[in-house]
Amino acid sequence: MEKMIFGRYVPTNSIIHRLDPRAKLLIVFIYICIVFLANNVLSYVALAMFTILLIVLSKIPLLFFINGLKPILWLVIFTFILHLFFTKGGDVIFEFGIIKVYAAGLKQGIFISIRFMLLVFMASLLTLTTTPISLTDGLESLLHPLKKLKLPIHELALMMSISLRFIPTLMDETDKIMKAQKARGVDFSSGPLKERLKAIVALLIPLFISSFKRAEDLATAMEARGYRGGEGRTKYRLLQWKLVDSLGILLIFILTGILIYLRT
Repeated sequence: MEKMIFGRYVPTNSIIHRLDPRAKLLIVFIYICIVFLANNVLSYVALAMFTILLIVLSKIPLLFFINGLKPILWLVIFTFILHLFFTKGGDVIFEFGIIKVYAAGLKQGIFISIRFMLLVFMASLLTLTTTPISLTDGLESLLHPLKKLKLPIHELALMMSISLRFIPTLMDETDKIMKAQKARGVDFSSGPLKERLKAIVALLIPLFISSFKRAEDLATAMEARGYRGGEGRTKYRLLQWKLVDSLGILLIFILTGILIYLRT
């Protein structure tokens, strides 16, 4: 849990950090859409090179992202195995009894796993290079046209930002509760399945109580400071769209064109 990177912010003086949060949100949104255009080796190489380029420009070590992937590595492996054994097509490359592994299953499993990891890298890059306040301002600015539909845009953006901010906090809290219960003899990794489920329930109850207490404390603090929503509020830091932000959007559209061209 100490290696969970999603929701954390790493302050460095990089060009990615200095991008307008609106540009970063648009880039990530477009990336999530176009990642499904990749369906061959060359297109996935293009996506990987683009992602690695952004990571290098962010000045955050690639090893940091790889370590951050370890907590969800089981999900990647499960996805790979699922496609490996249940996707049929092409030649049989392995057979053991009723179990058959097809070439299409192996290819699909590898591609889907890479796609999943790239999406995690890009989502993590957004939170690692953008403060929660900037994310809130960027989301509110992008969703501003929806105000005409009487939607509480400021409150929605604030809730999403607070949710991202509290992910690492909840992970740390979970780790502390697990260590406290292990010190009292609770075993989370061995024993019958029934006993392990009971141990997880014993972990979830104090975690929920702690989460509700944190939420109540945050609400009390906001009320004590006179928070009344976004109506009539001014901003200390104003968002400024610069040339580098336009170049970032142009770069993601170039990547889109490359993926469409490479698509078979």
